[in-house]
Amino acid sequence: MNTVSVDILDYYDEEVVRRIVERYGYSEREALEQFLESQTYAMLANPGMEMWQFGPEGIFNIWESEKITGSPKNSAYLRMI
Repeated sequence: MNTVSVDILDYYDEEVVRRIVERYGYSEREALEQFLESQTYAMLANPGMEMWQFGPEGIFNIWESEKITGSPKNSAYLRMI
């Protein structure tokens, strides 16, 4: 597989954006922009990284770690690898 399925990305967009809106009070548009412009999203869209295996809560945690610390690699999900 050379790309991550559009269906997978759409699912994660919806689930992660919902969590961002709930936690940070952003509008859906602001939350989507934050997510799509993140290193976390770039990693999710990279088929070689297989990030979808972490599930929406894990991807949200990775995004949140990036937001707080500046790097998604500070997430407990990625420190375990």
